[in-house]
Amino acid sequence: MRRRRSPRILLVAAALIIVLGLFLFLRLIFYSPSQEVTRAVDRFYQYEQAGDFAKSWELFHPVMKMKFSKGVYIQDRAHVFMNHFGVETFQYTFAKPEKIKGWKMSKDSETFKLVYKVPVVQEFRGKYGHFDIHQDVFVVEGKDGWMVLWDYNQ
Repeated sequence: MRRRRSPRILLVAAALIIVLGLFLFLRLIFYSPSQEVTRAVDRFYQYEQAGDFAKSWELFHPVMKMKFSKGVYIQDRAHVFMNHFGVETFQYTFAKPEKIKGWKMSKDSETFKLVYKVPVVQEFRGKYGHFDIHQDVFVVEGKDGWMVLWDYNQ
């Protein structure tokens, strides 16, 4: 004897499938790599702004981490910005990411197939007055998420 399924269960299952499908569809439409890039840059500079250079260093790409150890980075950043410039923190702004294909961090480094260039301005107010640092930051997607690179090209 065949058992009939309750129309209520079928209705609930159909509703769940529709909601899940709609969620996935909207995620595909509204997800953009540039949003992820923006979040990575913002997170990096939030850590820098708070003086948490250990966490900002963690967001570097492995080739950046080879340029300086974590300890050296933490010491240098704190020394230069806090001690020499006499600032406790800074404000920052950044522009919309620009997609770049075939970029190299330096002439001797690997070529990245796709990076995003994000112009960043850090605004400092310290014992030597008000000054801004303009720097293009590069972000690439890796196995551990979005990672930050700096430009060392001449």
